[in-house]
Amino acid sequence: MSDARILRLSGPDTRDFLQGLVTNDIRKLDAGPIYAALLTPQGKYIADFFLAAAGDDVLLDVAADQADMLKSRLAMYKLRADVAIAETDLHLHRGLGEAPPDGYADPRTEALGWRAYRDHPQQEDDIDWDALRVQHMVPAAGAELTPDSYILEMGFERLNGVDFRKGCYVGQEVTARMRHKTELRKGLAKVTLSAPVPPGSEITANGKAAGVLLTGAGTEALAYLRYDRAKGAMQAGTAEVSWPGEH
Repeated sequence: MSDARILRLSGPDTRDFLQGLVTNDIRKLDAGPIYAALLTPQGKYIADFFLAAAGDDVLLDVAADQADMLKSRLAMYKLRADVAIAETDLHLHRGLGEAPPDGYADPRTEALGWRAYRDHPQQEDDIDWDALRVQHMVPAAGAELTPDSYILEMGFERLNGVDFRKGCYVGQEVTARMRHKTELRKGLAKVTLSAPVPPGSEITANGKAAGVLLTGAGTEALAYLRYDRAKGAMQAGTAEVSWPGEH
């Protein structure tokens, strides 16, 4: 079953309102749905979501446990903008392979299949979405994406979640500054484990903290690493950790 909620934004100011807030370029909606995030003024993560045009309205597809918080944040920024934010009765459906006529390919990576919005719930499927996320280094809210996250460290440029030509949005200055650094010092990585280890386990290298394990899928896992320390033999609990050094 879906763990997403679908909101509807309507009113003549909707697209201009979103354009000044989110990390992606709302003008891209004319070509298809987009992936984006809302950040704090300090450039830290608040929520990530999908946006899709629905006539003059915009549908916002967000993790269910973020929906109320996001509605409050958007309302805080709304001020005098002529925008209404409402719940819908739509349900998220997901699957792999080619998108159905009423769906669209996941804009982060086609490896995560398609998304569609329908008026009835989806039946349980047997797809291991977390394993696919780990394989393709796709972070998720509450697991990899937390209030301490910077989206560039979490791979948002690779996942088509940020546009550097669109102009100003909340948190844009910090995000742009991070992009123009010579190299990120910390960030998301896919590691291999000699044995499964619980999420949240510390990764050490030469006795120093080098990162933390996040979502696991068998002997592969996503991790948040300090790249300068993630070298040589690494440990997490009783398991050995290896990382090819690519990010």
